[in-house]
Amino acid sequence: MIVLITGISSGFGQAMARRLSADGHTVYGTVRRDVEPIEGVRYLKCDVRDEEAVTRTVSTVIGAEGRIDVLITNAGMGIGGPIEFNTYEEIRTQMDTNFMGQVRFIKAALPHMRGAGAGHIICLSSIGGLMGLPFQGFYSASKFAIEGLCESLRLELRHTGVKVTVIEPGDFATGFTASRLKTSVSDEAATAYPSMHRAVESFEKDETGGLRPEHLACKVSRIIRCRHPRYRYVISTFEQRLSTLLKRILPDSWFASILASYYKL
Repeated sequence: MIVLITGISSGFGQAMARRLSADGHTVYGTVRRDVEPIEGVRYLKCDVRDEEAVTRTVSTVIGAEGRIDVLITNAGMGIGGPIEFNTYEEIRTQMDTNFMGQVRFIKAALPHMRGAGAGHIICLSSIGGLMGLPFQGFYSASKFAIEGLCESLRLELRHTGVKVTVIEPGDFATGFTASRLKTSVSDEAATAYPSMHRAVESFEKDETGGLRPEHLACKVSRIIRCRHPRYRYVISTFEQRLSTLLKRILPDSWFASILASYYKL
């Protein structure tokens, strides 16, 4: 299969590129900077916030291969801090990367997939797209947006032959924790929200002690070979999968209390 993955310089993207290439697929991946290459993977320079670069990237793959069988929209980033203190520039960066970055690639690739009557769009969301995470409000918002987009998209593509799958990872030990940006007014924010440091320590501990990205790559390898993939896959520890179930079945106030206790708010 011809696979295009966004954001393969590290983390999930790198692990997926390595695994899918080893599986024998033709893998193209986007990066913003030079990285140590994975043998067999084709690298394309692209910033997901640049519409022209996205269109050019998709056209390059179509021109070389004639089709894209699987599009995996993975590129993303995080900005932490209280919603009150995140600047508008930070909010725009968060949403433009995580949400609009996926939208740009979907819109560029979809006409080719729909015209071919086949294809599989896999969007990386997060457990944070199923429940609002404290002090990661706009990260959660960007992932909630992906959830809504993909629900609509799957219905629109129901009879076209194009499949849509959402991946919702829990905590993984990737470079995401170290690269997460903090609001530019973090000192003022910490004074206003004394619980912020406790919450941040809690979720960063979970992330650094989380599953390896190769675990997710292995799951994706199976998903793209599946004839009838599920709409969504929560890929996480048992406890985090349980939390998504509790979110669906418990009263909102009960679940909010559980999260507040967990994050020491």
